[in-house]
Amino acid sequence: MKTDGSKPLPMAQNAAETVAAVTDGVARRIELSRRPAPEDAQRPSNWLFFGEVAASVEPLLRQLRDPLVLPEAEHPKLVMLLPGFGTHPLRMRHMARTLEAAGHTVKRWGTGFNLGASEESFGLVSERVRELHERYGRKLVLVGWSLGGIFAREIAKLYPECVEKVVTMGSPFSHTPYSNNVWRIYELITGHPVDEPPIEIDLAAKPPVETVAFWSPRDGIVAARSACGLPGERDRERALRCTHMGFSNSEEAIRAVAEELDRD
Repeated sequence: MKTDGSKPLPMAQNAAETVAAVTDGVARRIELSRRPAPEDAQRPSNWLFFGEVAASVEPLLRQLRDPLVLPEAEHPKLVMLLPGFGTHPLRMRHMARTLEAAGHTVKRWGTGFNLGASEESFGLVSERVRELHERYGRKLVLVGWSLGGIFAREIAKLYPECVEKVVTMGSPFSHTPYSNNVWRIYELITGHPVDEPPIEIDLAAKPPVETVAFWSPRDGIVAARSACGLPGERDRERALRCTHMGFSNSEEAIRAVAEELDRD
């Protein structure tokens, strides 16, 4: 469509650019879907993967049990909880409220759903960490679930003056980013290879602060080898018995986080 026979209307031009961008995005995702995983990639069994479905009923089962009450914190901390890929901070609300009842100050990461690594999301979370550090005059403990733990590790590398400790829960920071059952879904949503995010990161490099890795042999999403890591990639590791989804709200995981917060 043209206004004077020579120049396209801005609306038509914008529509054409949008169509081109969508077409390019679809083509890129189709190409990504055809790539095989590296031969050395590991992944949890299908049995464990399907077992993750049971974690969806945990909020209902929790109503049938006595509330989880933690001992009063000996060393109250300033904590940020970082959600896993495709999830919202509300998925970690039970953990947040339980830790707050014990005396900790718990904050969201301030970015809504975790839809993958991008310069924008990484910048927003980094700014949130720096703002909270300045506001409270204290270093933060970053507790990251799955992909949230990758964010936590990378932010601690850039701003160690703002971070006291990093706790990862089922986070795929070691071995290869293909050692999990959801890397194809990640690429479908983000449009970039799981091993080529649009930000500069070194997954296995340990942050210059205390770094603890929680992992589970029952994790149906991320391979234990990837979430546990090797000496030198983290300071300590701890095996739990929860599912991958259970890292966000199981009593075992919440107690483990509380114990780390009180550990000086």
